Amino acid sequence: MHASNREQADVTESAPTGAARASLAVVIPALNERENLELLLPALRVALARLAVPAEVVVVDGASSDGTAAVVEALGARVVQQRQEGYGGALLAGFSATSAPWILTMDADLSHRCEFLPDLWKRRADADIIIASRYAPGGRAVMGWVRGLFSRALNRSFGWALGLPIRDLSSGFRMYHRSVVEAHPFAARDFDALEEILIRAHNAGHRIVEVPFRYMPRRNGDSHVRFVRLARAFLATFVRMWRLRNSASAPDYDWRAFDSPLWLQRAWQRRRHGTVLGLLDDHTPVLDVGCGSSHIIVDLPDAVGLDFAHAKLRWLRSRHGPLVQGTLTRLPFPAASFGTVICSQLIEHLPDTPNVLGELDRVLAPGGSLILGTPDYGRLLWRAIEWCYGKLLPDAYAGEHITHFARRGLAARLRAMGFDVERYRYVFGCEMIFKARKPREAALPRRGDTGPRPATAYTPHAAPLRRDRPRRAATGS
Repeated sequence: MHASNREQADVTESAPTGAARASLAVVIPALNERENLELLLPALRVALARLAVPAEVVVVDGASSDGTAAVVEALGARVVQQRQEGYGGALLAGFSATSAPWILTMDADLSHRCEFLPDLWKRRADADIIIASRYAPGGRAVMGWVRGLFSRALNRSFGWALGLPIRDLSSGFRMYHRSVVEAHPFAARDFDALEEILIRAHNAGHRIVEVPFRYMPRRNGDSHVRFVRLARAFLATFVRMWRLRNSASAPDYDWRAFDSPLWLQRAWQRRRHGTVLGLLDDHTPVLDVGCGSSHIIVDLPDAVGLDFAHAKLRWLRSRHGPLVQGTLTRLPFPAASFGTVICSQLIEHLPDTPNVLGELDRVLAPGGSLILGTPDYGRLLWRAIEWCYGKLLPDAYAGEHITHFARRGLAARLRAMGFDVERYRYVFGCEMIFKARKPREAALPRRGDTGPRPATAYTPHAAPLRRDRPRRAATGS
């Protein structure tokens, strides 16, 4: 467990010897749920026996006064006393109390049926989080109309506003791979912890799947949801998660921007996409340096995508094949490896050292083409747009541009390196995209410069400068 989660949970109970061998831990938050647990725990024991995997059951007791802890112990499950208040505090205590690689959470009120466990367990190879979803196609929720209206409105508003492809963010019936809860500590302490966990996991590129599920109302007792307090908690969590999702560090930032509800952001991404693809020729293979999660790399299925951010590559892996983790200043490829190298919106994020352009030149084969895009800081319009963007979205990329290029200076540097700068185009008069060709008579790599640079594999002459009008290109998502 992440260090901050360990400290926050403050659990004094230690796991028994047999628990260390469990492949699955079932964590059940409980507050005065004795009557329900008397029915749930025997049914859960039968379901786990049928599942035929080493498992343990952990009930997190939130200071119950009805004898919950005694019933749990009598029925052979572990009791962990909750130290922090709220549903989120119960989850922290449960996560900390087990070392099982898979953790399943479910409610104590019999609304989550044990018979559904095999449906979640068999999907563990498909994702890092598996959700028993009331709102996925085929799912159903039996509940009062007020609660049902609140639940659907909450899930739809969070999903739409934060760009999440998840229908049921508030389902507490889930199975987590341990690595997810260890790597992403959460701050929420009420039921909004459920949303925060999913959003942080999605933002780190983890795979999340939903399995349709029929939700039933609780059998005995009253719900512990307090709508006024919960609404305040959800509002605070929404603000924090909105800032997180709209930061450039979000793994699907570029992908979502392509279909952004903001016209300028959407149009900018699509114009860039069409311009870059329109400059490509038949020189293969293709390398996209700093590919991020853009539609450019996805629309070039045979291209090699390279990025430094592991989360972006993890998100991209289901949409594109050849991916490599590495840095532009030390590309992990032999010299003259690629017929085309794309580097869009990256060099402004790096210190201006010889390696930045030098590595692009090194891995490009003689006669190959370099597609290089970066903002033109020689244009007042771009500086004004970036200033406004930084005020509206302070957590986005504006403050990360540490090297400022202008068209004439960058073109002169490319020519000084021996490139023929064939043309350039602009995206909305601010972002310049060059096409430069490496001469065919360029010197072959010296002996000793043919091996790849160290990096982590993720899976697998001057010509006259002219400006071309951007050609219209298909930019469907």
